[in-house]
Amino acid sequence: MYIKEFEIRWNDIDANRHLANRAYVEYATHVRMSYLSKQGFNQQLMSKFNIGPVVFYEHIYYFKEVFYGRPVRVSMELSGVSEDGKFFEFRHNYYDHKGRNFAHCEMMGGWVDLKERKLISLPEELNHFFNKIERPKNFKILTQEDTRRYAKTPVDLAEV
Repeated sequence: MYIKEFEIRWNDIDANRHLANRAYVEYATHVRMSYLSKQGFNQQLMSKFNIGPVVFYEHIYYFKEVFYGRPVRVSMELSGVSEDGKFFEFRHNYYDHKGRNFAHCEMMGGWVDLKERKLISLPEELNHFFNKIERPKNFKILTQEDTRRYAKTPVDLAEV
């Protein structure tokens, strides 16, 4: 498990003076990319292969409010990846300054070819980065069906 500490900044709080929901997403994204960058999977490498990550969903479960003035820590676990590396899933837990878990995030995404704008399998030269990440007990090999767990059929405004 990888953990990163954050100082709650003034612009991380909302009108209710607690951590804003967008800050949860930003912290989780930063933890993932910080970890991958430290492993050598960075912007330059993604640029070389003309790929980028795309988010399918991020579900955040809030247990307790957290406020400005105290640091928070955010963990990251790779909870699933497809055999070809096309799909990935991460879990994050958020801890207050006393180590109490105040939120949880589940995120699933994939890799997109930035020229073709289509989902792609992770190039073999990059797939090994995900194979090196520690896997929790409930790690899962993902399939395309897993990406549809929470799928909803889009409804166009003209149909409403």
